[in-house]
Amino acid sequence: MGKLKGDVSRMADNNVSRNSSCDPILTPHLTRLYFVVLVGGLLGLTSILFLLAKMNTRSVTTTAVINLVVVHGVFLLTVPFRLSYLIQGKWSFGLLFCRLVSAMLHIHMYLTFLFYVVILVIRYLIFFKRKDKVEFYRKLHAVAASAAMWLLVVVIVVPVIFSHYGNKGDYNDQHCFKFHKELVYPYVQVINYMIVILFIAVAVMLLVLQVCIIVSMMRKLHHSFLSHQEFWAQLKNLFFIGIILTCFLPYQFFRLYYLHVVAQSKVCNDSLIFYNEIFLSVTAISCCDLLLFVLGGSHWFKQKIIEVWNCLWRH
Repeated sequence: MGKLKGDVSRMADNNVSRNSSCDPILTPHLTRLYFVVLVGGLLGLTSILFLLAKMNTRSVTTTAVINLVVVHGVFLLTVPFRLSYLIQGKWSFGLLFCRLVSAMLHIHMYLTFLFYVVILVIRYLIFFKRKDKVEFYRKLHAVAASAAMWLLVVVIVVPVIFSHYGNKGDYNDQHCFKFHKELVYPYVQVINYMIVILFIAVAVMLLVLQVCIIVSMMRKLHHSFLSHQEFWAQLKNLFFIGIILTCFLPYQFFRLYYLHVVAQSKVCNDSLIFYNEIFLSVTAISCCDLLLFVLGGSHWFKQKIIEVWNCLWRH
């Protein structure tokens, strides 16, 4: 009788552990969000390909945009699996693949941020050195630079992340995208804090520099700044920074709080993990950047901005 009670108790504990507050909180909001990401991302990839066909492939900026397209494309391949999980409420593809799909959201965010920084730095060099463009000497050099970067990611970055991400805790293979138990290790906390602080610092520096450039141009050009192509180029820079501020920084700031609470508490906080998933999912909206970039560079968009500015100036 005592043995039977013990077995029943262990079964109950297992059921509680599988249905505890640590299980993912799935909402229709996340489903809609990832559906928008998938559709917007695919439209963006399709539209940017037509522009890339007309762009200079030796340009460093064009090379960065091409690599950005690859990053978005690889990530979008994992989005249908996320949608399947959100709709069914059960992960059916194994824990190993779950770790890969989950890690891809982080890899996508940081690689996207990296290419944003590269694009902005090149544009700043063009602005301050008064150059028309920054190019590789040959197309082969652009290919070699891209290949070297991806080799670094595939050979070093991905294995390091995959060997530590979701590899030290006991996770349920039917639930996915919740690998927080590694955060109790001090070295994991230190690495995460360093990444977050560096990310925020670079983003703030880019914002301050861009605002200073735009203000100085407006003072120099006075009321005719909207007729200068150079000013519109700087507005495109502000577009990338806007994506960083709206999609990436909220997660990074919340990450500081999340790291502190999870590292200090051994009890799973379902609301905290839910909010972390929300903030992390918002970073995926950056997949729509190419579509917005194409639309933002259209003549119709520029004309509307000019009309709005003229209307505000008259009043």
